[in-house]
Amino acid sequence: MERERKSHFRDCSANSYVCNQNNVEPEIDMENQTSNDAKQPTKTRVPEKLLQRLLDFEPVPAPVISLYLDARADQHGQSNFLPFVRKQLSERCKSYENQSYERLSFEEDVVRIVSYLEGEAPASIQGLAIFACSAWQDWFEVGQFDAPFERNRLFVSDRPHLYPLARLNDQYRRYAVVLADTNRAQIFVFAAGRAVEREEVENVKTKHTKVGGWSQARYQRHEKNYHLQHAKEVVDILEKIMREEEIEDVILAGDQTVVIPLLREQMSKELAEKVIDAVNLSIDTPEHEVLETSLDLFQRHDSLTDMEKVDRLLNEYRADDLGVAGVPETLAALSNGQVEEMLIAAKPDGIQFDKEEVEKLLTIYRNEEPLPEELDQRTVADELVRRANVLSSARVTFIEDSKRLEGVGGVGAFLRYRINKDEIRTLSASSVAT
Repeated sequence: MERERKSHFRDCSANSYVCNQNNVEPEIDMENQTSNDAKQPTKTRVPEKLLQRLLDFEPVPAPVISLYLDARADQHGQSNFLPFVRKQLSERCKSYENQSYERLSFEEDVVRIVSYLEGEAPASIQGLAIFACSAWQDWFEVGQFDAPFERNRLFVSDRPHLYPLARLNDQYRRYAVVLADTNRAQIFVFAAGRAVEREEVENVKTKHTKVGGWSQARYQRHEKNYHLQHAKEVVDILEKIMREEEIEDVILAGDQTVVIPLLREQMSKELAEKVIDAVNLSIDTPEHEVLETSLDLFQRHDSLTDMEKVDRLLNEYRADDLGVAGVPETLAALSNGQVEEMLIAAKPDGIQFDKEEVEKLLTIYRNEEPLPEELDQRTVADELVRRANVLSSARVTFIEDSKRLEGVGGVGAFLRYRINKDEIRTLSASSVAT
């Protein structure tokens, strides 16, 4: 078995970049550089795509590196993450025995990661998520985002750590903005801190001339018809985008006394319910200002709806209705595919649980997958997010102000349906037998 595992590894120079037997940091030589060039990372700017690939990754008997970096520039226009990366990777590397297959894999990953950060990471990026395991088919994934991670973090385990990425995906999920006047419009789709789609609409611009009597009335009707037709076209395009992109939130921007009422008049009830705010903006507002203004409104709305959701969840939980709370109950509901939406504390240290109880439950619902190497707040948070996506196809909502949710363990869920206690015992017995 040992020989079979080692066959997954490429040869790794003993002169590797961060850790070697003498704990010296030599320069990358041409041999290492050539080897690194052959292993270019798979890159993406779309958090949900990277998250899906992490969810598809099965635990392996080798070190899997998960590196999250705040890549925002300081007051001098420089990113400051490289000292953290070198120091942390060097220290973790020393935890493996010299020439062990784990250390060889880790050393090769260090070469690739540092080489990428020094030479390829775009200066404009605000957040980086890097995942690597040379031992497992040279796995190397990089997420390059226009939204930052709160701080630099390094995790090493038998599987990727996905919680920070899942949180960023929720914080900066897709929403639409309509910036319009009476003859022009731009429809933006923003996600992960950038515009991922933009549609422009331009119609006939009516000319204002001085006329009187019946001619003036006809002109005003004519102008109003043009404006209504323009608004209808904009709303039709918006509805199509939101349907195809599965977007749940839209913000209207423009003159709130003229064009926004016209847009609202043309909306279906379903679309009107997705309008979360409206703001006065000129049609010529630059894209970065539209993003900045709308993101502030979007996240403010998120905070309010988070509070409402927690209140509703606690009411459902108290009534023993379509709500569960606490780590064991939520894990069980996720494993049974019952969960519609999971609410979870934005930081793993807000998740509290009885280790023995959770370990027992995970053993019952383990299927064929190995349990996490150690049960702590981070691994349990990951397991909750993974089961929400894989076993329940549930929406995951991270609660930033999680004090009330922490009172019931930091996690809970809205259910699609309930399972009575007899059915739960039957499911548990069946799982144990399997």
